[in-house]
Amino acid sequence: MRRYPFLVFSLLLLCLTGIARPGIAQSADSVRVLTMHALYEQVLAHHPLAAQAALLARQADQEIRMARGGFDPMLSSKYGEKQFSDKEYYTYWNNSLRVPLWFGPQLLAGYERNSGPYLNPEKYTPSNGLSYAGIAIPLGQGLFMDERRSIVRQAQLLPQMAEADRLKLVNKLLLDVAKDYWDWLYYYNEVQVYREALELAEVRTRAVNERARQGDLAAIDTVEARTEALNRRVLLSAALQQYNNSKLQVEMHLWDEGNQPLELAANAVPSAEGTELDPLSPEDLQELVALAKVNHPDIVKLDLKGQQLEVERRFAADKLKPKLDVEYNLLQSDFFMNGEAFQAPYMRNNYKVGISFSQPLFLRQERGKLQLTKIKQQEVGFQQSFTLRAIENAVQMVYNEWLALEEQLALQEQMVVNARILQEGEIVKFRAGESSLFLINSREQKLLESQIKLYDLRSKYAKIKAQLYWSAGNMQQE
Repeated sequence: MRRYPFLVFSLLLLCLTGIARPGIAQSADSVRVLTMHALYEQVLAHHPLAAQAALLARQADQEIRMARGGFDPMLSSKYGEKQFSDKEYYTYWNNSLRVPLWFGPQLLAGYERNSGPYLNPEKYTPSNGLSYAGIAIPLGQGLFMDERRSIVRQAQLLPQMAEADRLKLVNKLLLDVAKDYWDWLYYYNEVQVYREALELAEVRTRAVNERARQGDLAAIDTVEARTEALNRRVLLSAALQQYNNSKLQVEMHLWDEGNQPLELAANAVPSAEGTELDPLSPEDLQELVALAKVNHPDIVKLDLKGQQLEVERRFAADKLKPKLDVEYNLLQSDFFMNGEAFQAPYMRNNYKVGISFSQPLFLRQERGKLQLTKIKQQEVGFQQSFTLRAIENAVQMVYNEWLALEEQLALQEQMVVNARILQEGEIVKFRAGESSLFLINSREQKLLESQIKLYDLRSKYAKIKAQLYWSAGNMQQE
């Protein structure tokens, strides 16, 4: 009869020797698996930062609209009169329309009706008023480039810059999501390991107590069993605290279409999909680096910045030219012009023409602006060279860490296998009376540490994959 508890204890040890094997903590029907890609889709669809990034394109569109406002037709009207001591001095009413054209000139049209004994003689008009239509042409500065065209051309690059900014924000957001998700998976696995280890320790404690009561084991062995169970309970408590915090961190990324925060379901668990080994060949790495040199948001923004500076340089160079503007207006003594006004004899006798010229003698401001723009272009060129090198090195360093983790994972998996073999061997020796409960606990502790280390390496491996694509500038390639 006294051997019966020993047989029960041995059977329990053999049945529970496979502690903390993946996927045995909960049945498939009781959990709701949330994969990384499902989380990505939810984040991209409803996360406030993703929505904020999408607004950048709309802001760029409005910047273009404002820039094009420089070419809006300008309609103006001005009315004035003066009377004093029952005497009328003058009355005037001036109306004009100016239509800027993209290539420099402006179309002009207007109507004036002025009268009064004290009116400036050059302002006199017929009683029906005086209408005019004409054109103003810059023959020097402003013919090939002016401020309006410079602003529009620089603004036309803003949508591409906004897309680069959006991609950069989304990349950073997805990297944070990936890190939080893989932390959640790590702590989930840690909880499963310690929970199953605690269950084994409690079963063992009951068996040891029974054997001690029967006199097969010394009373001190019950203390050893209880101490180990308490130690594992402490480890499980700490792991649960970390797991709950990591779950809250993942919930920070969950939002619905109404911009309201969501919570993970109580039975939601992470998926290990993505932690498996996924070798990347040197050829694939070089292709990734080549794409990063072209499509990385930082590179795209610097290239666009260079294009903006080239527009600014052309405008600054145009400012070195003298201002030479010619204006011609055809006059008609009525509100509307008739066909006769556009005949050659009429046009030779009814017109207003003007020409203006100006030129700074030293051009210090203009030459300084041009040289300053060229210096900025050189700065952007140097920054592009440095950024290209930094991106290439960053991708290469992450790839080196990727390779190191692949090797460490293979070694750690073998260490788990060896630790399990030693643990099972210690149980066999205990059954033969050649070992002790202390040694069994020590072997199991080593097995627990090896398994936790393996889950930690798998989590790091998944994170480093995400970081590799982030370093290359496009997390959505992952």
